[in-house]
Order: sequence, then C-alpha cells, then structure tokens
Amino acid sequence: MKEKVVHIYSHTHWDQEWYFTSSRSRIYLLHHVKNVLRVLEENPDFSCYLLDAQSALIESYLQWAPEDKARLSALVAAKRLLTGPWYTQTDQLVVHQESVVRNLWYGMRVADESGGSMKLGYVPDCFGQGGNMPQIYRQFGIRHALFWRGIADNTLHETEFCWQGDNGDTVFAVQMPWGYHYGGLLDETPDTMAAFLQAKMAPIEARSARTNLLYPHGFDQAPIRENLPDLVRQFNACDDERRYQISSPLDFITVLEKEAAGDVRTLHGELTEGKHSRVHKTIFSCRADLKRLNNDIEALLVNTLEPVLAISRSLGHDYPARAVADIWKLMFFNAAHDSIGGCNSDETNRDIAARYKQAHDLASNLLELHTRQIAIRTPREHDYTFSVFNPLTAPAAPQITFEAWLPGTPFILRDAAGHALPYVIEAQTDLTDYVLNQTIRLNPSQPYHKPERVYRSKVTVSSSALPALGYTRWYADFSADGASQTQSDTRSWIENDYYRIDVEENGLLTVTDKASGKRYARQMLLVENGDDGDAYNYSPPRHDRQVTSEGCLNGLDRERNALRQTLRLRYRMPVPIDLEARARGVFDGVMPVTVEVMLQQDALIRFTAEVDNQVLSHRLCVHFATDILANVSCADRLFGAATRPVQLSNSLRVWEQEEWHEKPIAIEPMQSYVNLHDENHGFTLHTNGVREYEIVGDRFDTIAVTLFRSFGYMGKANLLYRPGRASGETVVATPDAQLLGTLSFSFSWRIYRGAFDDAQHARLSKTLMTTFPVYQDSDFLNGRLRFCLSDEIRCYPHEYSLLTLPDGPQDALLSVVKCAERGSGLVCRFYNPHLETPVLIPPLKNAHCVLLDEQTPAQERATLKPNDVQTLYVAIA
Repeated sequence: MKEKVVHIYSHTHWDQEWYFTSSRSRIYLLHHVKNVLRVLEENPDFSCYLLDAQSALIESYLQWAPEDKARLSALVAAKRLLTGPWYTQTDQLVVHQESVVRNLWYGMRVADESGGSMKLGYVPDCFGQGGNMPQIYRQFGIRHALFWRGIADNTLHETEFCWQGDNGDTVFAVQMPWGYHYGGLLDETPDTMAAFLQAKMAPIEARSARTNLLYPHGFDQAPIRENLPDLVRQFNACDDERRYQISSPLDFITVLEKEAAGDVRTLHGELTEGKHSRVHKTIFSCRADLKRLNNDIEALLVNTLEPVLAISRSLGHDYPARAVADIWKLMFFNAAHDSIGGCNSDETNRDIAARYKQAHDLASNLLELHTRQIAIRTPREHDYTFSVFNPLTAPAAPQITFEAWLPGTPFILRDAAGHALPYVIEAQTDLTDYVLNQTIRLNPSQPYHKPERVYRSKVTVSSSALPALGYTRWYADFSADGASQTQSDTRSWIENDYYRIDVEENGLLTVTDKASGKRYARQMLLVENGDDGDAYNYSPPRHDRQVTSEGCLNGLDRERNALRQTLRLRYRMPVPIDLEARARGVFDGVMPVTVEVMLQQDALIRFTAEVDNQVLSHRLCVHFATDILANVSCADRLFGAATRPVQLSNSLRVWEQEEWHEKPIAIEPMQSYVNLHDENHGFTLHTNGVREYEIVGDRFDTIAVTLFRSFGYMGKANLLYRPGRASGETVVATPDAQLLGTLSFSFSWRIYRGAFDDAQHARLSKTLMTTFPVYQDSDFLNGRLRFCLSDEIRCYPHEYSLLTLPDGPQDALLSVVKCAERGSGLVCRFYNPHLETPVLIPPLKNAHCVLLDEQTPAQERATLKPNDVQTLYVAIA
C-alpha cells in the first residue's frame, strides 16, 4: 500500500495585467474559462480546478458570457470550479487596511453569488505576507493559508506551520517553497515519467516528512491540462511509493492539518524574507506617482466619502451601494500585486493611472452630490452660505482649503454661531461671464441673487469646532473685511508655540523644541543617489555618486499670516544626468527642488517638496536626524503598529554565501508614519506619499523616507541588491518610469515628549489624510456648471451630528464608519493602533459585535489588545 498521498491542485495564476494590458488579459480569459467549463463538464474525473482565488475573473467572464452563468454556478456550487475568497490578489503591505478587508468582502460576495467561496487564504504570488493577516482571515471564517513568498528555509525548513498574528489569532499555513508554478510542466512520456516524478518529488519530501504532500500544477495564464486525469492514472501506475490525486488546495491543507495534529512550529507576524522567493523589498517606492494616487483615493474613500454617505443616509438619502462597489473594484484591480507594485510596462501603468482617475472622479462627484443634497435642504439665510462637513467621529477644528465662488468684495466669514473665522484668500480668478452664463432659473419669476462679479477663489480657513460625523454652516458677511493679509520677507526663521525653525547657512534646518529647549540640527536633508534597479527593486549602481542638498540653497522667502508661517526654500542640486555620467563622476545635470516648510498652531512641521526632475535612473530621499540610537523602528501597518530591526545583521552575514535571491535590506513599508522613540520622547514622520522608509546613519539615528525612484527598464539582471536573473522583462523599456517633469510630495515631522502610545500617531495621521468637504449653497451656481437640481424644502437642521465617539489615548481608533452593506445600519470598525496599551471600545446604543464580514456575530468585547480589530453593527432607527 502506498503511504504517501500527492495532492495535485490544478490552476492558473492569472495576472490581470503586467507586461501585457488588462485588455489582452480579458480577451484570453474569455477563451480560457470557456475551455475550463467544457473540460470540467465533459470529464467528471477532473474533480476540481482553481481559478486563482480571484472572483473578479468570474465577474469579468460573466459580463461577456452571461449565458454561461448557470453552468458556471453549478460547477462552483459542486466545488469543482474554485473561486474566491479574494476579488483580486491584493498586496498586503502598502494598500490601506480597508482595501484588504473590502477585497475579501466583495471577493467572497461575488463568489457566493456564483455558487460558493473557497475559504482559503490563497496568495500565490504577492510580495510578502502582512503581519496582521491571520486575524483578518479568521474574521472572514478563513482558518488556513497557502502562499509562496516570504519565508527562508533557515527560518522554517518544513512547509507547514502555525501562523500567528500579533493579536494572537492563528491560521494553519503552508508555504510553497518553489512557488505555484513548480509543477506547471508534466512529463507525458512513459519511459521517462517515473524519473521525472522522482526528481520532482524528492525536493518536496526533503522539506516535508508528512504523508500528505502538495504538488501545484499550473503557471501564469496556464491552459487547463485536459488529460490531467489520465496522467494521474499513469503516475499512479509508474510510481510504487506515492498515490496521486487531483485535489483542491483547501482539501489538502485541511487533511494536512489533521495529520500534523498540532505538531508544527509557530511563526509570528510579517513574512518578508527573500532568500528563495523574491519579495522585492523596495517595490514600495516604484512609480511614486501611482502610489500617491492610490493613497489619496483610499483616504478619500475611507476617511471622507463613506462617512459622508453615512450622514446622508441617516437624513433619508439612498445609499449608492453599487456605485461605491464599482469605485472599490477599480481600486482592487489596481491593488493587485503587480499593479500596485508598478512593476509593469508603461502601457499597463497608463491603464492603472486611468483607473485611478476614474475612481477619483467617481468618488469626488458622488461626494459632491451628497453634500449638495444635504446643503440644499438646509435652511439658508445668506446668499453665500457654505455647508462644512466633518467625516470624523469627534469634533475637529482643522484648517480647511476649499474652492468658493465669490463676488470679490471684502467679507467676514462667520460660523453658525456668528463667530468670525480667520481666513486667507490664496488665489482668485475672474470667471464672471462664464459662471453667470451657466445659471439656470427653473422659475424665472422667483428672485435670486446675481452678483456683479464672480471670482473662483481658493480659500483657507481656520475652522471653529465642527460637529462630529456631521455638518455645520458658514456664511459670508459683507459688512467688513476679515481676510488675513500675508506679509513676505527674507528672514530665515519661523516659529510657533511648539517650535522655532532656523535655516542654516548650509541650507539645512535646525528645529528647536520649545518644550525641552533642545535644538535638533541637520533636519530635512535631501539625499540623491543613483538607481541601477528596475521595476521591482531599487539597487545602487556599483559606481555611485551621492548628492545632498547641503550647500545647495539658492533662495529663501518667508510668509506670515494669521493661519501660518512659511519658509520657501529653493535648492539647485548638481547631479549626474544618468548612470553613465554617475559612473564617470560627472555632475552634468541640475535638479531644482522647492521646499515649503510650514508651521500652523499645532505640533506638526508640514513640508511640501516640488522637484523638477530631468535626471535619469536615480532616487531621492529626505532625512531627519534624531537623538535616538535605534535598534528598532516603528511604523503603522494593517490595523496596528510594528517594530522592525534597523539592520538585518544575521542575514546580511550569510546572504551571499547562501545565495539569497535578494539582499536582505531593512528598507520597510508603512501605512502613514514611521517613528523612532525611547521611553521619554520620540520623533515621527507622517506621509501620504511613498510608503517606504529606512533607518540610516552610523548610529542608526536618522529616519530616511523615499520620495521617489526612477529607472529605465522593467527588468534587469545581476543587480547589486538582487543577483541573478531579471524579475521582469528585460526587453521592455519604461521611459515613463523615469518620472521626468514636476513631482510633488508632502510629509510632516513631529517631536513629542512622553511614551510612544500616548502620542497618538495613527490618530494624527488619519486626521492629516482626511478631507473636510465644503459645499457652497448659492442660487447662481445652480445650472450647467454643476448640473441643475430642483428646489427642495429646506427642513434639515443648521447643524447635525450623527455620532460622537471618545477620542482619547485610551480609546480605540476608528478605521472606518460606513453604511452597512446589508441592512440600514452603520458599520463602525475599531482597532488598537498601539504597541503595548489596551484600548477601550466605546459603548454604542443599538450596537452588536460582528466579524469583518459585517454579519457573523462576534464575541462582545470592551477592550482591544494591540493589533486587534472589532467591527460594530449599529442599528439606526
């Protein structure tokens, strides 16, 4: 009797775009799925086939072949055609936590509507595994995971293990050491078949002593092997040691778990080792322009649009669930590991940018419609009235910049209580004829205000407190001028109650922390060097030249008004124009950089940097020095925070000898911030740009954040940081990835006293990345400019708050508040962003705990430990 069972799972890994476009992929997908349906129906011995765990493939197919829905659903229901739980194979390290959750939510929904979802965390090709994925899986009823990349054999020699998230939740997991494509080719020649099987199975058996073994059969865009059942019979006939069978990967891993019976090792958290499977540690900075679009739109969706839609539905408006789903699905296509990575052809990346544009436009216009529907139903006593929305669940008083259409005369901007609000007019353009010619008067007999002049104006306001998860009204009072005037000079310092910032003669900044009196020199150092890498990996040239902004200051201005103080610094950095010049030590190019350093009345130092990039194949970082001699860094990740070593010393000593696929480097991902701290104080850099950082310096005391990197080819071989073959196509040039032209970046720096958890880094990042919408309610704007709407009865309150939650250091942080996808309630998702401190979940009326699927009841909890997440369903009367 044969003791060992080889589970062959047949599949295709279907990248929906890469060096090819999504259009090509969809055409071939139509052909592929038709063949799969035919083969499975004609041959009952072909027991199951995995369509890459992406239910988007099912949805795409049925859009063009709706006549096959019944056939396809029957095969899915019979667990012969396997799909889900993902919508697309998402990245787990840089996309927003809500993007990962919704990818699973919509993925399982589409799969369930087609007959059923495979409940397996199947991740064949993503570049590393997120540390909090075990608890995310468990909250979707997924108890097992199967993946390829992220574990070195000196960390785990065997293939099966218990994977524990940082909140303690676990899944039984299996790594495929040689990837999903290991068995993509099958020898069909009788004389050589036995030797082929022995050669293939020997490495698997060397890594696993179990009876049940996994043999993945498939590869990228692989055609279904129609004669696989016959081949399996031949395998069994020629191999006396093993029994082969076609299995689903979930059936295999379930049987293996029973066989192991708890006799497995436990691995914790993030899995990003690149010894045998490249994880492309620096893909986080590839195509910085696309990364920025992704981050901006995720923030718009999660932090602003979904809360405003919740406000709108509570006032009686319909929730546009299908429109929201379509926006998210555009983002899911872009969140797939290659797409968000940017490691594609230029043509494909243009498609990705187009999807970002469509998602942004849909989200922005949906937001405008719902803020407008609320504004035009709210009583109005002034011709220039503004409805101002707060998507946060605590009162907030931010500075808000918005577009207004004004008559150009002096005015005081007042809040609902009549208090004057400080404001600055940033820019004005006279568009009188254009705007007034767009006005449509549905009832010409009714009077309306028609201004003599109309200026499109950019206005920044220092807001009074806005109601939590609600709105209030502002209005323009033309009895006097309340605008703050901006003064300019050439002084080289600014200050507020928290900091004094001095520009030194060498162009660097010295920040004085007024709370401690301590001065921190060498702040905001721009560091440029070459990039000999490709679309997957940053890699320094073997002959590099590093250039910094020290000594490159070419001009300085200072501006002051009631809202802020700003330094505008202009640098001209002499740099090599390309890799050839860099190798020769020739500085034949210039990179102009303009940096604005801004102080408002809070403890943040805000930066915007604009780069005129005309240089090829290089990288630009910004460095901030601290007085912390760090062993570890801290950064946020999905539903929590992580500490990481600043240097991978053990791996660095052996990586060349052991022939790692990638050099182990401590360039790491973040969601929105990176931090160095000790028990008494710390330093945090917040960003909504590239989510990549490194701790550098002789004493590892300096935070370096990548602003951008550029390169000329999709794939290159024999890189300094990645020896051997190319990861992408070497013949695919990527001139767009050189990012020539104007590039803009924003980030903030903060020095704080006290413990790390008390400093509320994630809460501050969320506020920084939240847009506070403003809608101007003026009669003359109703028309072609915005589309014309009918008059409505103005019956809503002047001010409104749907929900107010505590917002202190001991309180759970809200990941999102949104309309429930099932029922008329609210979904409030809380998590603990701290490293050590438990947090409280606020008691909410008419609320009960559910899992991430928004419907399965969950255990009621009053507190959350670090890296834990809890969703509440709140019934709304």
